[in-house]
Amino acid sequence: MDRLEYFKSLLEKTPDSPILHYSLALEYYKLRDYQNTIRHMEKYLSLKEDEGAGYRILAKCYEELGEYEKAIEVLQEGVEKALKHNHPSMAEEFRSWIEQLRSLQSF
Repeated sequence: MDRLEYFKSLLEKTPDSPILHYSLALEYYKLRDYQNTIRHMEKYLSLKEDEGAGYRILAKCYEELGEYEKAIEVLQEGVEKALKHNHPSMAEEFRSWIEQLRSLQSF
């Protein structure tokens, strides 16, 4: 059984496990299955307050799908969470990324 199937089987037993949704999101991300990554990362974020890393994965998925406005929204929320949890360098990374995405929107 591969990691993806393993986490899916565990999720059947505990469907509201934040760590399982996070783990599944990462496995789907490795496969470039951005829709499933988004689904599980959004579920994870609805179940647990993240310090910022989850927002990075979610924003990257939206960026890969060309949904720049949605990626910006996610990153803005990530900035708030990163600052709340005392991760100023992550907040700055997200702000810089937001500016890059805004410049892509102008094309």
